Amino acid sequence: MYIDTHVHLNADQYDEDLQEVIERALEAKVNHMVVIGFDRKTIKRAIALAEQYEFIYAVVGWHPVDAIDCTEEDLLWIEELAAHPKVVAIGETGLDYHWDKSPHDVQQELFRKQIRLAQKVNLPIVIHNRDATEDVIRILQEEQAETTGGVMHCYGGSVETAKISIEMNFMISLGGPVTFKNAKKPKEVAAEIPLEYLMIETDAPYLAPHPHRGKRNEPALVTLVAEEIARLKNIPVEEVGKATTENAIKFYKLPV
Repeated sequence: MYIDTHVHLNADQYDEDLQEVIERALEAKVNHMVVIGFDRKTIKRAIALAEQYEFIYAVVGWHPVDAIDCTEEDLLWIEELAAHPKVVAIGETGLDYHWDKSPHDVQQELFRKQIRLAQKVNLPIVIHNRDATEDVIRILQEEQAETTGGVMHCYGGSVETAKISIEMNFMISLGGPVTFKNAKKPKEVAAEIPLEYLMIETDAPYLAPHPHRGKRNEPALVTLVAEEIARLKNIPVEEVGKATTENAIKFYKLPV
């Protein structure tokens, strides 16, 4: 059994064949999926999917790229949704310095607000980090984010930063990039970080694993992430599946 801990089934890319995508996931033994909402449209869709399917859960938050669009009303709405029985975390939030839509200071302020919101509603945080590792770690430390814990989603950083994150009560989630031939850091993390701190994800429809790189990703392909971790650790893929599933159930407090 596998759990795709971070997927965007609420994305427009699945408008034509969502049911088939879900059925392929279940056939691949991906028995639970966590759908991420990161703005008004995707949050509404995530909640709707979680209400429609017993095996789908939702995460609600505001993406750093769009931080400049987030209002106080949006944050109040996210706080209200946190009480929904199928909402299991706050996010994805964090920092993204690759795109320049939202100024860094605006991103940082919203990041802090969402950490505090997560602490208030007692849910873990799903972290998005692109080209901003130093500031992400600093803000998590300053805001005492270890009180709720969280996950470094689609982690692409160093082993050293992964260990710092784990010390702060954070999990490390690996996605399709760990299968890329030139992905030195994710492979090192997969090999060196103990299974008890690892989860797996697709971030679908993005970041499809090898040999599907460049195509639309989907939850069924999370099995390829597990297979690569198993190869790098020289252990059976069943062991990776079992451990990462147990980790996800514990992390998200899934009633399964």
